[in-house]
Amino acid sequence: MRINTNINSMRTQEYMRQNQDKMNTSMNRLSSGKS
Repeated sequence: MRINTNINSMRTQEYMRQNQDKMNTSMNRLSSGKS
């Protein structure tokens, strides 16, 4: 159970990181006027 929880945590962290990368890209495009 502990191992499974850690795997879920790692997956969530990776998903959050990818989402943050996409958000940063979107914000950069918005602030620079590029689409």
